[in-house]
Amino acid sequence: MKGKIVLVTGANGGLGTSVTQAFLDAGSTVVGTSRKIQASDFQHANFIAMPADATTREGARVLVDQVVARLGRLDVLAHTVGGFAGGKTVAETDDATFQQMIDANLYSTFQMLRAAIPALRKSGNGRVIAIGSRAALEPGAGVGAYGASKAAMVSLIRTVAQENKDAGMTANVILPGTMDTPMNRKYMPNSDFAKWVRPQTVAQLMVWLAGDGGRDVNGAVIPVYGVEG
Repeated sequence: MKGKIVLVTGANGGLGTSVTQAFLDAGSTVVGTSRKIQASDFQHANFIAMPADATTREGARVLVDQVVARLGRLDVLAHTVGGFAGGKTVAETDDATFQQMIDANLYSTFQMLRAAIPALRKSGNGRVIAIGSRAALEPGAGVGAYGASKAAMVSLIRTVAQENKDAGMTANVILPGTMDTPMNRKYMPNSDFAKWVRPQTVAQLMVWLAGDGGRDVNGAVIPVYGVEG
C-alpha cells in the first residue's frame, strides 16, 4: 500500500480511527474526512484532514475534487460512514426514522460512490471497500429500517463491482457483527465485549482488500462476526 492515495470517510469515528491508522501503518497517504476532522487527530506525516459533509452530492463531489487536485489521483475509497436506529417493529417505525437510516447508510454511500468512481477508474486498479452490517443478511426484530438500508447498500456496492471491473476496479463490502467501539460499550454495558468484533480486525481486512492480495476479490460480501457468530 506504500504510495497509495486512500480516502477514509468517517475517519475519526469508532471504526474509522482504526481504519485510518491501519492504512497509515501500511504506508498509504490517507485523506481522512468527517464533518469535524482535524489534522491533530492523527500524528502522522502522511495524514491529511479534509472536513466535509460527504453525505450530500455537493459535499462528496467537492471532497473528491480536492483530493485529486492536491494529490493527483485517488486509489482507494474506504467508506465507514453509517448510522443506527432501532428498537421498534416495522409496524411501529415512523417515517423519520426510516428515512434517517436510508440517508445515513444508503444515500451517503451512493453520493460517495458517484463522486469517487470516475477518479477510481482512472487509477487503473481502484478499490472500494465499504462497511455494511450483519443485519443486511440476517435481519433481526426491531432493526427493520437499519437492516433494510444496509441490505440496499450491499446491492449498490455489488452493482458498482460489476459496472467497473472493465477498468480494473473492485468493490467489496464487509459485514461486521457487533463491534467493540466506545459507543457500543456505552449503550450495551452489560455485554461480553470479548465476543465482539475488534475494529482492528476489520481495518486489517480493508487494507488487504485494497492491496495486491485482494486484487481478485470483487463483489464480495464478507461476514466478520467475531466469536459471537
